Amino acid sequence: MYRAPVSEIAFTLKYVAGLKPAVEAGVFGDLSEDLVDAVLEEAGRFASEEIAPLNRIGDQTGSTLKDGRVTTPPGWKETYRHWIEGGWNAIAGPVDYGGQGLPTMLAVAANEMWNSAAMGFGLGPLLTIGAIEAVGKHGSDELKAVFLEKLVSGEWMGTMNLTEPQAGSDLAALKSRAERADDGTYRIFGQKIFITYGEHDLTDNICHLVLARLPDAPAGTRGISLFLVPKFLVNADGSLGARNDLFCQSLEEKLGIHASPTCVMIYGDGFAGAETGGGPGAVGYLIGEENRGLACMFTMMNNARLNVGTQGVAIAEAAYQHALAYAHERRQGKAPNAVRDGLKPDAMSLIIEHPDIQRTLATMKAHVGAARAICYACAHAIDMSHVSDGDTARYWAERAGLLTPIAKAFSTDIGVEVASMGVQVHGGMGFIEETGAAQFLRDARINPIYEGTNGIQAIDLVTRKLPLSGGGAVKAYIGELRDIAEAVRGANRPGFGETAALIDKALDEVAETASWLLAAMGDGRMEEALAGATPFLRQFGLVAGAAYLAKGGLAGEGSGRASLARFFAENFLDECAALKTRVIKGADSLMAVRSLLETA
Repeated sequence: MYRAPVSEIAFTLKYVAGLKPAVEAGVFGDLSEDLVDAVLEEAGRFASEEIAPLNRIGDQTGSTLKDGRVTTPPGWKETYRHWIEGGWNAIAGPVDYGGQGLPTMLAVAANEMWNSAAMGFGLGPLLTIGAIEAVGKHGSDELKAVFLEKLVSGEWMGTMNLTEPQAGSDLAALKSRAERADDGTYRIFGQKIFITYGEHDLTDNICHLVLARLPDAPAGTRGISLFLVPKFLVNADGSLGARNDLFCQSLEEKLGIHASPTCVMIYGDGFAGAETGGGPGAVGYLIGEENRGLACMFTMMNNARLNVGTQGVAIAEAAYQHALAYAHERRQGKAPNAVRDGLKPDAMSLIIEHPDIQRTLATMKAHVGAARAICYACAHAIDMSHVSDGDTARYWAERAGLLTPIAKAFSTDIGVEVASMGVQVHGGMGFIEETGAAQFLRDARINPIYEGTNGIQAIDLVTRKLPLSGGGAVKAYIGELRDIAEAVRGANRPGFGETAALIDKALDEVAETASWLLAAMGDGRMEEALAGATPFLRQFGLVAGAAYLAKGGLAGEGSGRASLARFFAENFLDECAALKTRVIKGADSLMAVRSLLETA
């Protein structure tokens, strides 16, 4: 059973990601370390004791659809009610609408715990929080007055309706349409797929954020508008009114996250229970400006991308805990130290005593720590961009922009890899559903896909984030990571081994790779640059993770953190040289093999 690693999360927030110096400087007002610790402790208790017991039954039972209504697994509804009563949905919500206004860092840390405990549960609130950001930043005062307080409290939930069967990740291909109504609202028509928590029984109302086109909209992504389309319309006194013209047509049969209802949603099809008046179509309210919806939706998507990266950390942590517990229980074979330790001739060793299992578990632990630190550092940059102004705000916004694709893609790749290692530690029993190890791998597999596939994240990193400030944002970040390596060198602690030198070498390789990519794009060799985007993101994630583990080792003397940083640096940073070669020279070999890909 999952136990929230509260002390590890608190340490990473404070000493690696930057929360402690920010609190001491008064950046977050009267926020204190005592309050931070209290929030994390209670979040950990709730995740471990109330959400985690639902994980297995959620996977086995799943959500079901009957007569247009979705029923979540047993215990889901009651736990969600306890969750909103505890104020967890409102952690980072705007104070003016009932939120607690705490840093994004704390919300992201809590999100990790919810998703480790049961990812199917954590998915719903994740999108609601994104909807709060989009409505709060781009919605009209009237829209905020009607919807925001209920969303912040969690009494109503939000969704994100982007793609359609023909579109996938290409939002320029969207066909859902919007028509202007005489009363200033809009009528929405179309089909949306892959809608997480599009229909459920956890809340009385569901606020769908839907992308659609107006009749006179320009083609492509420049002609997309964003609308808030509630399941139930809201009366002037705030009570729920008529049912809107929308419904869940079906639930997707998925590899994992069975408890999370992934819906096919239909808008404006004359739903039998709808009483919208004013003609057919689902009533929608414009968010932002007409034809500027994608910019508004990106507010929600960027929030979701960081939180999905945190889901990768969450699944990896849960899989690691599960594998570690099994390794301390399962006996098989004789470890090399069996005779030395006095094991009886006919007895078997615990598998934790075998060096290969130790290597696997250490790999899992180190990668979890590296990915967690990257996500928390990204959240810190978001917080600092909110509390700063002028050039300082721009600096932190660029840092957040740079880290977001790395946090999303690197961490979700790690989630899949670590979950797979967890199955391996269990051996044949890991391939059997009975042990629960397989669920982590099944659940983890969606994370590199949704909220922009990891390939899209790599393209974003290379084409949009690498050129920020003429490459200055990346240069400044690399300089900050070099400072960590120099601090490790200056500490002169044997426990770090070759960590400092290996981080420096890897940073040289990242800098060289980044320069090559910028030059390639500048010369118009975009195809070559895009061919190397994914290995570059991996390279960047490895060296950032290594530096953050080393920073933790500096702050946590005597805790074994320096040894973990050393293990990561000495076993995985050599990949950075190979990844540089893959970026710079890999395009030629890709072009050469293309002819083999022309037919199925």
